[in-house]
Amino acid sequence: MKCPLVSIVIPVYNCEKYIKEAIDSILGQDYPRIELIVLDDGSTDSTWAILNEYPESAFYRERHQNMGQAATLNKGWHKAKGEIMGYLSADDVLLSEAVTQAVAHLNAHENAVMVFCDYLQMDEESRNIRVVKLPEFDYARMVKDVVCLPGPGAFWTRAAFEKCDGWNTKLRQIPDFEFWLRLGLYGRFVHIPTPLAKFRVHAGSQTCSVSDVAKSEEAVWVMEAYFKNENVHPDVRKERAAAISSAHIFSASLHLSAGRNGAAARHIREAFRLSPRNLVSSHSIRRLVRGLTLSWRNQLRGMKKFSRV
Repeated sequence: MKCPLVSIVIPVYNCEKYIKEAIDSILGQDYPRIELIVLDDGSTDSTWAILNEYPESAFYRERHQNMGQAATLNKGWHKAKGEIMGYLSADDVLLSEAVTQAVAHLNAHENAVMVFCDYLQMDEESRNIRVVKLPEFDYARMVKDVVCLPGPGAFWTRAAFEKCDGWNTKLRQIPDFEFWLRLGLYGRFVHIPTPLAKFRVHAGSQTCSVSDVAKSEEAVWVMEAYFKNENVHPDVRKERAAAISSAHIFSASLHLSAGRNGAAARHIREAFRLSPRNLVSSHSIRRLVRGLTLSWRNQLRGMKKFSRV
């Protein structure tokens, strides 16, 4: 697998402001063999017109009725021909050497099924905010803490993808994390300690938005389903109580950020019942503090809006 074809899918929905920057970052890669597939998930803005400003030879593009990010990505990946696969959110960017580095690291590490990199955070105007340096990957920690390390710039092998298939279309909050859980059962994840992508933080991104009740409950469902998988290693399986406790903390944080304090309290109680020690761990406390901070920020925004009426 010295110079394999790399397939990248961009799912896009109403992202006219940023889609060109995302596409250009793929077309500007220094790697010679890239298949780019851009799928418009029923946009109602000028996204489709922007896609058609590019020559047909530049990349494959298709428009369909809205069916959601997970289903759109799965459609793209099943069209893809590459031995290595990945995706890019329509508001994110890959740096020019990202694909070259990904292929090199997959080639260099035996049993690697996925590589992921450090990345830059940028704002609405593409100004860099900070560098996000990720720790070395630990699958057991990902499970126990319910923490999703891979971000933009992750690539994986087709062979591993075909064993676990794509994203779960029932999920809207953490379909990527659930996919990594399954993918990690088939081989190593390798960290590239270099920023090779840019992740955009803006008002319309999920990072800044309030999750509804169903999305806030996903983490617990995902972790309970995960431990029913017979392929989970015994060393990981013994962390079941702590992992599901972390999932309850994850859900509590999302409920807190939306002001649903009763639901948050219910999840915190269950987290304590499953693992008192996990509830007072640093990652759990940070997660709950973040939920409270977002709640207060949203309340302040509401007060400012009200004062201007």
